[in-house]
Amino acid sequence: MIERVVTVGVETQENFYYFDESMKELENLTQTAQGEVVGTMTQKRPTIDRRTIVGKGKLVELEALVSSTDADMVIFNHELTARQTAVIEEAVNVKVIDRVQLILDIFALRAKSKEGQLQVELAQLSYLLPRLSGQGASMSRLGGGIGTRGPGETKLETDRRHIRFKMTQIKQELKEIEKHRERSRKKRQESDTMQVGLIGYTNAGKSTIMNLLTKANTYSEDQLFATLDPLTKKWELPTGTQVTLTDTVGFIQDLPTQLIEAFQSTLEESKAMDFLLHVVDVTSTNRDQQEKTVLELLHELDMDHIPVLTVYNKADLLEGDFVPTLFPNCLVSAKRIEDKEKLTQDIMDFLKENLTKYHLLYTPAEMKDFNQLKEATLLETYEYDESLNEYELIGYAKNVARWKKGDSEDELEW
Repeated sequence: MIERVVTVGVETQENFYYFDESMKELENLTQTAQGEVVGTMTQKRPTIDRRTIVGKGKLVELEALVSSTDADMVIFNHELTARQTAVIEEAVNVKVIDRVQLILDIFALRAKSKEGQLQVELAQLSYLLPRLSGQGASMSRLGGGIGTRGPGETKLETDRRHIRFKMTQIKQELKEIEKHRERSRKKRQESDTMQVGLIGYTNAGKSTIMNLLTKANTYSEDQLFATLDPLTKKWELPTGTQVTLTDTVGFIQDLPTQLIEAFQSTLEESKAMDFLLHVVDVTSTNRDQQEKTVLELLHELDMDHIPVLTVYNKADLLEGDFVPTLFPNCLVSAKRIEDKEKLTQDIMDFLKENLTKYHLLYTPAEMKDFNQLKEATLLETYEYDESLNEYELIGYAKNVARWKKGDSEDELEW
């Protein structure tokens, strides 16, 4: 069932720069959550009203707009307290949720794995715990739809102690899953395989890029948060190098802190990467702000030391000249199969710039490790020198010392 929604936003001195884009994003989020925006109310104020966000006069207008559009619910582009929600609901007489609840609801809709579902439930309970007081009436009125997915109203009507107990249980389950993830991550790190992570603003095209490179057949649609559960696939470069490519959940402006905390183990997956591909939608009218959001989150997650290649995507939809703002970068369309070769070459050039170049000499006996070296490093050339009865190997590696044989260590590293 498609719910009819009125969206509300207040432009203040703090958010005026990206306010219009944020409201458009709220509409897209609503559509992703299977809602239809039938009305929008915006207001300019120095700061939001502490009691009702919009003030008394606008609240009367909001009630009239809800009535005239026959809306089922109101979604605010601001985080609401329990008291604010109760006051606004009493005035408009329909369900009221905020941007955070909407995003959590979409995550609940998208979560497919056991871990993803647990993480979403933990985030929702973390959000609802401090808002239990004064929510009785609205909770009993919840009958499904946007803002009610996940734990469900029966769990939410229980007391704080029960919710805290449930949160503790979920955290314990997530710890067990994280142990398994950590073992898998450690195994990949010990294998010398280069690990590349896909990051970016939601709906930038990360999954489409992954499908282009690996034929992973991941869910890839023009939707916000189309991918929630991380997926790692092997990708073989033209040199024979074996690389792991990991697709992760998209970032978004004002990403709820509850989600960052609940998805810590999933985000840890990106922190273990050797290199990052930052996918950016070149057609976005708010590209600068989206890039800034991703870079700030990388800093918050202590990931800004990892080398990043910015992949400007959706070039097929680009109108006019393109001026990049992040470097190094490349411009492609994940929808064009011919761009696969270009993107692959750009990624290989990027890897070379951030790996250590080696020049090694292997005896025929030492060449037993050649296949391992070829899979774990970017091998450029190898030739047999009859006069020396040795193979000359030139390429790039994460850890050159791992591959040194005989006299190579003394003088042949560049």
